Amino acid sequence: MGSLPGNDPFEAARTVVGELPDLPHLPELPGRGVGADIIGRGAGLLVDIAVELVPSGYRVTAQPGRDHRRAVDLLRTDLDALETAVEAAGSHPPVVKVQSAGPWTLAASVELHSGHRVITDSGALREFAASLGEGLRVHADELSRRLGTRVLVQLDEPSLPDVLAGGIPTPSGYGTVAAVAENDAAELLRGVVEQLPGPVIVHCCAPRPPIALLRRAGADVVAVDAGLLAGAPRTTIDALGEAWDSGAGVLLGLVPALEPALPPTLYELAHPALELVDRLGFPRALLAQQCVPTPSCGLADATPEWVRTALGLCRELGQAFVDPPDAWAR
Repeated sequence: MGSLPGNDPFEAARTVVGELPDLPHLPELPGRGVGADIIGRGAGLLVDIAVELVPSGYRVTAQPGRDHRRAVDLLRTDLDALETAVEAAGSHPPVVKVQSAGPWTLAASVELHSGHRVITDSGALREFAASLGEGLRVHADELSRRLGTRVLVQLDEPSLPDVLAGGIPTPSGYGTVAAVAENDAAELLRGVVEQLPGPVIVHCCAPRPPIALLRRAGADVVAVDAGLLAGAPRTTIDALGEAWDSGAGVLLGLVPALEPALPPTLYELAHPALELVDRLGFPRALLAQQCVPTPSCGLADATPEWVRTALGLCRELGQAFVDPPDAWAR
């Protein structure tokens, strides 16, 4: 999904290109600290807006300082590493994916000078979203030019359900920021999506991902954790079915982000996906056409050995969706 363990971008890039030759991604290594985490990395993409790290988190600052420059430098090194890995592999992939915090997650995490979150100021929020969209467009264009291939952009929105539910804490910690209306959330997200080369993926690894909202915002592909859908309300499952019915793609988290106690079988990993399409009344062949198996979330806390195993399992699952074993027949 994006993040990997360790702090060596060249090793991470070699792993991704080697294990996922048809759809590698630009690795994120949050273990490197400031500027490499999801918020610092996303803030490093902003155009004409800079941030710094303060005790309470990232805060908007007047001029780019050490923290902001570090985020930009780390991202530049990651681009170099992926380009080197692709050149060493001897063939360019048909498509490459990049990831960034989406506008709502970024605005819910970064503070203004006042100490309040960006989402509490409608003007600042619009500026943030426009800046992120422009920065991501430039970032994707550069990667596409370097590698000579198409680039998919993935917006990570883990905080969006809390934004919608009014669950973002205030600076005091004793209150929460007012809930954002779904139409307003979709409109702002759409403004970013429309700036990006398509198709655009929006990823939300929450128990109740707002799939219908993501589709209204223009997401061509939604990314969710299949394991968390087990307890999701019927409306969430129906929204996933409507997305599939409309021709949308789904990145479905099926492989554990951390190594399980017992090695899983391919059928055990595929079972949630098979159960979903059966429950929704689709033919299982849909999985080969509109579903990409992924890890359940980022792999930053996994061991290097499990990273390679997990990515290999994703590849095997994808092949099994295309050519299902006889034992999977209903």
